[in-house]
Amino acid sequence: MSSADHRTTTSSAVVVAVDGTSGSGKSSTSRGVAARLGLRYLDTGAMYRAMTWWMLEHAVDVHDASAVAAHAGEPKVVSGTDPEHPTITLDGVDVSAEIRTEVVNASVSPVSAVPAIRARLLEVQRATIAEALDGPGIVVEGRDIGSVVWPEAQVKLYVTADPEARAARRALEEGGSDADQVKASLEARDQIDSTRTASPLMMAEGAVHLDTTPYTLDEVIDRVVALVESAKAGT
Repeated sequence: MSSADHRTTTSSAVVVAVDGTSGSGKSSTSRGVAARLGLRYLDTGAMYRAMTWWMLEHAVDVHDASAVAAHAGEPKVVSGTDPEHPTITLDGVDVSAEIRTEVVNASVSPVSAVPAIRARLLEVQRATIAEALDGPGIVVEGRDIGSVVWPEAQVKLYVTADPEARAARRALEEGGSDADQVKASLEARDQIDSTRTASPLMMAEGAVHLDTTPYTLDEVIDRVVALVESAKAGT
């Protein structure tokens, strides 16, 4: 089913697609905007991380695309959409902590590049967005939201930051990891994500490029909220 098969069910419902690089502030921005505007929130990256963790737990070679594809239909991934308390469960078990480990960080790009994985999660993502349109709408973050998952989103953003800022933020999130190592890891992931065949990381047509480097989180949220309110007003 394509996203074009869905239609907004309330005149005020809005989809905000937030794409961009790791460490650029996508998650904090998306959650802040959703909370501010009373919207739902979906972290598609967490879904790919959950699939990656499942593959690792079941001894599937994450660098063997055929092996990963063969198991793509087995895990059941469910994402909560409360921006204040987002959840991710795998086969009914909360894996919010497990998916943020370094081993998952190092393995998520090859898993998420497998077309069968992307096709499986794409269905879940579109269904979640369609359900949110029965209410005020949803903020969805990832790498292909505006280009593939929901191209008709009323607001599309492409969020970036300079490499040093991204590395510093991610190192802080990880409890003081070495910033140089984190920077190298982020750059390696950018390379994989932007050159993969299936739904590569890219700036969607019509997206607003937002470089978060010089701004505080509150300032970034303010900018995005203004864009959403402008889109809803039809200006």
